[in-house]
Amino acid sequence: MFKGRYQYKVDEKGRVPLPPVFRRQLKEGVVLAMGLGEKCIAVYPVREWKRLSDKLAETPLTGAKLRRLIRFTHGNAYDASFDGQGRVKLPDTLRTYAGIGDTAIVVGANARVELWSTEGWNAEQTAAEEQASGIIESGV
Repeated sequence: MFKGRYQYKVDEKGRVPLPPVFRRQLKEGVVLAMGLGEKCIAVYPVREWKRLSDKLAETPLTGAKLRRLIRFTHGNAYDASFDGQGRVKLPDTLRTYAGIGDTAIVVGANARVELWSTEGWNAEQTAAEEQASGIIESGV
C-alpha cells in the first residue's frame, strides 16, 4: 500500500526520484501510464498493472469501446525501472499530459503512486476537500 505525499525536483533529463519507502515496494519495476480521467502520471507496480490488464481482458465490453480503452491504457503506458539513485525517467508524452515541469508531487494512492504537477495537485486537493465529506456520507 502506498500512502503519503512528497515533493521532488525533476532533473534536466526528466528523471524524478521516488521515496525509498515506495521503491522498496517497486523493486520489480514499474509501469508508467496516463491517469485515468485525471491529469497525472500513474505509477503501477508490475504485478498491479498485470492484474488490471487481465481484468480489462475479461471485461464484457466489446467492439470499438474496448479497443479504444485498450489503446488509451496500453498505448500510453511505459515500462520503467530505477537508476542507482532511485530515479525513474518520465517519458516526455506523460510529462506533457500531466503538466509536470521541474517539480513533481509524488502521492501514494493505495495500490499505485501518482505523479502530479504542483498546480494539478493543488486543484485536486481543493476538489477532494470539497467532496470528501459527501463521499464518506454516501457510504463509500
